[in-house]
Amino acid sequence: MLEKLQRLLGLRTDPVIFFTSAGLTVLFVVAAISLTEQVDRIFATASDWLLTNLGWFYILGVTTFLVYLLWIAVSRYGHIRLGAQDDRPEYSRRTWFAMLFAAGIGTILMFWGVAEPISHFAEPPQQGVEPQSTEAARMAMAYSLYHFGLHTWSIFCLPSLTFAYFVYVRGMPFRVSSVLYPLLGDRVYGTAGRIVDIAAVMGTLFGVAVSIGLGTMQINSGLARLFGLPENSLVQVLLITVITAIATTSVVYGLDKGIRRLSNINIVMAIGLMLFVFATGATLFLAKGIIENVGVYLSSLVSLAFWNDTFADTGWQGTWTVFYWAWTITWSPFVGIFIARISKGRTIREFVLGVLALPTAFTIVWFSVFGMSAIDIELNGPGGLVREVVEEGDIPGALFTFLENYPLTTLASALSVLIVVIFFTTSSDSASLVVDMLSAGQREEGGPTRQRVFWAITEGVVAGTLIAATGKSGLDALAEVITVLGLPFFVLAFLMMYSLVRALRTDFPELTGPPAALRRRMERERRTREWGAGKRDGENAEGIEGTGGAGRAGRAGGETSEGAGGGASEGGR
Repeated sequence: MLEKLQRLLGLRTDPVIFFTSAGLTVLFVVAAISLTEQVDRIFATASDWLLTNLGWFYILGVTTFLVYLLWIAVSRYGHIRLGAQDDRPEYSRRTWFAMLFAAGIGTILMFWGVAEPISHFAEPPQQGVEPQSTEAARMAMAYSLYHFGLHTWSIFCLPSLTFAYFVYVRGMPFRVSSVLYPLLGDRVYGTAGRIVDIAAVMGTLFGVAVSIGLGTMQINSGLARLFGLPENSLVQVLLITVITAIATTSVVYGLDKGIRRLSNINIVMAIGLMLFVFATGATLFLAKGIIENVGVYLSSLVSLAFWNDTFADTGWQGTWTVFYWAWTITWSPFVGIFIARISKGRTIREFVLGVLALPTAFTIVWFSVFGMSAIDIELNGPGGLVREVVEEGDIPGALFTFLENYPLTTLASALSVLIVVIFFTTSSDSASLVVDMLSAGQREEGGPTRQRVFWAITEGVVAGTLIAATGKSGLDALAEVITVLGLPFFVLAFLMMYSLVRALRTDFPELTGPPAALRRRMERERRTREWGAGKRDGENAEGIEGTGGAGRAGRAGGETSEGAGGGASEGGR
């Protein structure tokens, strides 16, 4: 029946994944509208339980991802190319970085660049730190960089590396279930695989919906200051409608003409805004701060990576760190597959170090400029940010309140709104492309454009409906859903780590085991032992060594053939 409906609509996708995901999305939206209190209560209870009892697992998990990625980058597997040996990257490093950033956390940095440092500066999470002190400022920067640096990009890098390997090296479909082939075998093409893919589609839609909601609130706040527009659900729904239309247009143009051009334009504008704040603000203070924050981040990284607030148990990590990790990992399939899609031809080492290092370096500079400028305004300027952002809770308006302390406020605010709009557009555009890939299993943009248009509109409808139906509380409820959905995605990420190592060992047996020098030394020691022990049958040691060597060569050849055959067989499937 579903296949008949697919043919009738002219779609080219997996009908079970496509229609089930679409149906569940509609069901959730209807339930959120008609049974708001009940849905809120269920997910609030589950979310509170997870934050209280499994917050440590989320924190340990992301740190484990980071250590694993650094290990695989410097290991003997690092030189393996994600594709054929003669494949080369499709995009330049500059374009690649711009697309990484636009599809990743560009919108979130615009939203939190001022709000998070000033929040931790006013209300330090660790006991014994005086609010709005020098130590509070230092720790505020450490927490912000921890939340948006290497750990966040590890959440994106792990699935994207795994997808890229299984798709470009093994030739598997562009689905989340493909990376579980070493565990599930041919069941990835059956019910088990489809359940995984449907969960990935749902997580992507809801994760992007949260970002859309935050971005819309920030755009509404900026327009309220520029043109006096009211800040309410009606204006926000209209904004979502307009921006979804822009994203849909970009979807129609495709990856190269749409996302790539918008990403390049937007990263230039974002850097321009950052340089404006740097040049017109406390320039020397910021220059020193950028360098100092590198040290603050690196010196705090290990302790924060394992900090669980065990003694104080204030609950702060649940509302900040754990929520960030849970939210980020729910849309890691979207960002992961998108990054994999634009990274064919790069080596594992280049891929991992690029995805981790380049965005993290930019994040350090971004937060140093905006976060330290905000703190400087509180310490040495007119202040007001703590009152607006922390005491009055106007987080969406934090950036625009901040820009009121700079010349050309109207122009800078208008540019900020435009940057958020384009980041919003590229995120929605990228998500539409990826959700279409997840539901179709296609490596290229081969499906009908109407499929990607459908998903672009669906993302806007999910966010718009929740805002219209329940306002900000609806987005809070969705955030609680995301926190609950994050748990199975964490489990999936650990399975990805195992699957990738198992596949690498199968496909490249010559790289498995001790290094060549160690193997040669072990061989010499074995021969020495055999020579000293002598041979019972009166054969000379040299003859036996030759026979043994031939036998070993034969066994090694058989193992290599078996390993290559296994890899080819799995890839063929």
